[in-house]
Amino acid sequence: MNIIMLGAPGTGKGTVAAILKERLGIPHISSGDIFRECITKKDDLAKELDSYLSKGALVPDELTIRIIETRLAEPDMQNGVILDGFPRTIEQAKELDNFFAKSGKKVDMVINLTTPEEEVIQRIVTRRICSNQECKTVFNLKLNPPKVEGKCDVCGADLIQRKDDNEATVKDRLATYFKQTSPLVEFYDNKGVLSTHEVSEKINKFGKDVAEDVASEIKENF
Repeated sequence: MNIIMLGAPGTGKGTVAAILKERLGIPHISSGDIFRECITKKDDLAKELDSYLSKGALVPDELTIRIIETRLAEPDMQNGVILDGFPRTIEQAKELDNFFAKSGKKVDMVINLTTPEEEVIQRIVTRRICSNQECKTVFNLKLNPPKVEGKCDVCGADLIQRKDDNEATVKDRLATYFKQTSPLVEFYDNKGVLSTHEVSEKINKFGKDVAEDVASEIKENF
């Protein structure tokens, strides 16, 4: 089963995807993870990618698509995948459809998460991430704090705050998301594969609750 996670930064995509990964037994990969894996290979594709990342420039659609498709063609992807951070544009979505169609597959479900902007900002500025790159468990000082302050519950490594997890940067990221990526909501809604869920303290519904709802939806319809 092939699933795409949509939603602005801080809406809980990682939480939902991690639970579904365990329930469905398929990999959860983000575009950032794929880019980091690519860079370590130090081949021609890695050099081309690094020429953009090292300058802080946006990676062009054409290169992004090539890198993602290379990863999706690997053996561990054959039973399905949960994609987070890709596609980001309509062009990328169309190319992904073409890629899956070559092997008789398709995007089965697109999970679209929505959260009020003020909650998104609060979540991100209080977010902490495990510094262990093999773990990378995410905590929130308000919603799900670690048992020991500053330490990861899973592996014991130090927790860190990303440099861009501040209010000004978050607002910029949200503006970019809604301008560039939100048209994908309409694109996938028209295809009949969109499943939208609100994640908000106001309605007492969080990522784990949405994951349970989605898991039930998958069980009923697939």
